[in-house]
Amino acid sequence: MSGFPEGIERGFAGARQIADAVLMEGYVLYPYRASAAKNRLRWQFGVLVPPEYTRQGGEHSHQRTDCLMEARHDDRLAVELRFLRVQRRTVERAVDGGGFEPVEELELADRVLVEWDEAVEERVELLLPVDELTGEGLQHGFRLPGVGSTELLHEHGSAVGRLVRRREQLDGVVRLRVEELPGPYQAQRLTVEVENVSDWTPGRGAGRDEALPRSLVSTHLLLGLEHGRFLSVADPPEWARAAVKRCRNERTWPVPAGPDGGYQVVLSSPIILEDHPRIAPESLGALYDATEIDEILALRTAALTDREKREARGTDERAGAVIDLAESMPPEVLERLHGAIRGLREISGCGPDPQQPWWDPGSDPEVDPEHDRVLVDGRQVGAGSRVLLRPGRRRTDAQDLFLDGRTAVVEAVLHDLDGSVHLAVTVEDDPGADLWRAQGRFRYFQPDEITPLEEP
Repeated sequence: MSGFPEGIERGFAGARQIADAVLMEGYVLYPYRASAAKNRLRWQFGVLVPPEYTRQGGEHSHQRTDCLMEARHDDRLAVELRFLRVQRRTVERAVDGGGFEPVEELELADRVLVEWDEAVEERVELLLPVDELTGEGLQHGFRLPGVGSTELLHEHGSAVGRLVRRREQLDGVVRLRVEELPGPYQAQRLTVEVENVSDWTPGRGAGRDEALPRSLVSTHLLLGLEHGRFLSVADPPEWARAAVKRCRNERTWPVPAGPDGGYQVVLSSPIILEDHPRIAPESLGALYDATEIDEILALRTAALTDREKREARGTDERAGAVIDLAESMPPEVLERLHGAIRGLREISGCGPDPQQPWWDPGSDPEVDPEHDRVLVDGRQVGAGSRVLLRPGRRRTDAQDLFLDGRTAVVEAVLHDLDGSVHLAVTVEDDPGADLWRAQGRFRYFQPDEITPLEEP
């Protein structure tokens, strides 16, 4: 239990759920076995490597969070640095006459054990008066010593093998600084830097596998104010927009994550999230793969063979928990995962055509994607219009940002069930445009993400 004030701890508890859901993705993916190809390249988010390794590994040793806050008089800032520490596990088999020998695999009655990098969650907690962070700020160093352990494995009353675990020494530092903002508003810019300062020099030919045990993995921050509040970096009030533009976030992104949509807590994550992220209430547990829905994963996990399930249980305790969750899920709970309605709105006008699905545009006589027009910058835009793509950084698929500045042709104007307008486009000079058009596969942008061009 932390020593944070009750209100902050309550907000941190919810933010930890979000952090676990997104940052544990990639820890162990379906089919949850160490032998699966996609479980051999791991630890992709928030990895802070030793400084000397940055010269050859292309990864970074630090991350920086900038955000604005309105701290009150005598306010205190709570900081919780969370990260995973790699714990290397090897497997040994008992040999006749005593002793053990390393093996690639050890098969037991309930599981199949193999070499694997486990993860141990680590936390660094600070509770600091905001007034002490002005000027040069504060620097807090921490050291996690190397440690090893051995776990004997027994079957039928005798030792059949053992697991040998090892964690390397890890050194880090947290730097905090508060700067008062000019103007009539009593607000501050908070800067928090996290750096791996481990004194490890990679030897000749040393690669990522050697660096990871000395790295901070899935590194993220929880920040909380005892009485004040934080401001959104993505959607700040008008008076704070200029100050937000001067914020510099490196390899992390802060979002408000307080309970009930509040601004008392911020989660700064290496994965970009929207403000006030939430866990779906239908989700029963972590499946460690946010690229697929829980229903599909639960069904496919339950369909694994007994041998595959035993290997998953032997790979990691978290993987074993996923297997147990899938096997114990009753039908009525699984049915809840099959989609959810978050809100309803009234639809006026003509009723739907009973011969067509309610969601089909053809059932709404007021919708005509091929002929509808939308007004953008004072000009009518519809099918056939040429536009310049300017993807919005707040809501667009990250891949669409590669199309910034490209020209495209509008294929249709679409209206979704929430009343928003989307433009289906094909990119000009795309050699596959005709194929995409024939298959009805387009890229989609909102009206404020395009600029109309003069017709040729």
